[in-house]
Amino acid sequence: MMRKIALVVAAVCIFAAGALVGANVFREPQTLLHVVVVKWKAESTPEQQQAAIDGVRKMAADVPGIRNIWLKKIKTQPADYSTVFAIEFENKAAFDAYTSNPAHKDWEKTYLPIREESHTQDITN
Repeated sequence: MMRKIALVVAAVCIFAAGALVGANVFREPQTLLHVVVVKWKAESTPEQQQAAIDGVRKMAADVPGIRNIWLKKIKTQPADYSTVFAIEFENKAAFDAYTSNPAHKDWEKTYLPIREESHTQDITN
């Protein structure tokens, strides 16, 4: 009888451990995401557009407080906005400092002349 109880207890423990391992784990980070969708000017070239996106990578290396970048579009809305990129900042202070950073000002020289319009979303927890 004790052996059956021990087996049942062991089975319950194994089931509970499996349920815990299989539970979805998520976080609510305190970083800030800056997401931009871009509609390029009709006369801009694919090379100019790529230079602007490559410039995000260079800027990320030069601006303190940038943690991660996303540069490959999966989908944009509206459809005529052909590019999207995102920048993750350590916190709001890093985000606030980014706009006046010389690397950002330098990147704008490539980006702004070929951007027709953009929409920006900034989000944090």
